[in-house]
Amino acid sequence: MTKEKFFQNKFALITVLSACGVVAVSMGLRQTFGLFSDFFVKDLQSTITEFGLAIGIQMLMWGMFAPIFGALADKIGGNKVTIIAFVFFALGIFLLYSGPNTGIFFQIDLGLLVGIGLGGTAISVQIAEVGRHFPNKTRGMAIGIVVAMASIGYFFSPLYTKFALSAYGWEKTLQTYLYFIIFGIIAGIFLFPVKKEKSASENIKIKEQTIAEALKEAFSHKGFILLTFGFFVCGFNITLVSAHIPGYIQERGFEAWTAFAILSLIGLFNIFGTLSFGYLSGKYSKKILLSILYFSRGIVLILFLVLPTSTYVALGFGILYGYLWLSTIPPTNGIISQVFGTKYLAMLYGLVFFSHQIGSFFGAYLGGYFFDQYGSYDYAWYLSIALSFFATVVHLPIDEKPLPRLATT
Repeated sequence: MTKEKFFQNKFALITVLSACGVVAVSMGLRQTFGLFSDFFVKDLQSTITEFGLAIGIQMLMWGMFAPIFGALADKIGGNKVTIIAFVFFALGIFLLYSGPNTGIFFQIDLGLLVGIGLGGTAISVQIAEVGRHFPNKTRGMAIGIVVAMASIGYFFSPLYTKFALSAYGWEKTLQTYLYFIIFGIIAGIFLFPVKKEKSASENIKIKEQTIAEALKEAFSHKGFILLTFGFFVCGFNITLVSAHIPGYIQERGFEAWTAFAILSLIGLFNIFGTLSFGYLSGKYSKKILLSILYFSRGIVLILFLVLPTSTYVALGFGILYGYLWLSTIPPTNGIISQVFGTKYLAMLYGLVFFSHQIGSFFGAYLGGYFFDQYGSYDYAWYLSIALSFFATVVHLPIDEKPLPRLATT
């Protein structure tokens, strides 16, 4: 028996490389905004609550526009959508350092515009486009490769930002971000739509389904609803960490450099996590993998809170939580494509991702709110732990079987 090639044609390879370039830029830059919080407070007269609100708005806009850009990508192609979204991203960054950038404009620049840009550049459109080029058996691994490249951005962006903030100041640092966005636009040009479906008989059946029918079908499926609940928790978990870990490090008395180290370690070890769970998604039950992931997050958070303050504890948290960081994406996306097919994958994943971003809003906002109200981030961490165990349970009843209409025999 001849072993099937992983990349079945050159367009699949080029699309994966293109998606890797796009998400490395978008997700990498997105990871660094927490490192600017002190500068925004001092120079733009923002409070920690207002910063948390801006990040929360950014997460909501990201989530709100993910299904919109996803539906558009399903029609005109992910490459065009990626370029459009990067224009919004660049405008938000430009206005953030050049002005107007105080008061409501701070929320518009960092929250609204950057959030819209993320909606079309940060993962969902790109992995949906990649997913169409691969069969179910290798789709999880292909998506894992793309998400792992986002981790490369996660790893290097905090390191670069730490250097740039010290060498250039925050305004110049944001200005240099525009060069990365230009690279992302060039990479996005090559995010080619798939030429044809793998199965002709499946393609005929899927093409008969309208967007309205796809939405009705998804929201009448219990598994789709449970996935949205679970991804809400994922958003809360990771945005609480990315937005507020620098502040929490100061509160606990860790050395200041450990905040940068944690964010970089999260990016580095997320590479191994996403590749591992991308591979495992093609071998084992995706819902069981998701339950294991969320349970592990809860345990790691508990250990981080109760263990003594030390550099080893901080670095260990970055390593372990990094391994779990975006590892939820391959099995989550895999369940959607496995159950509903790939024709409306960008839109359906975008809808689940919107729930993720609602969770992100609450993670960002409540972290700042609890700190300003009580002088501590502890209540936000307790809530994150409880939600992790909730997500552990909520994935178990999901039915992973493909819908009858996808039958090809």
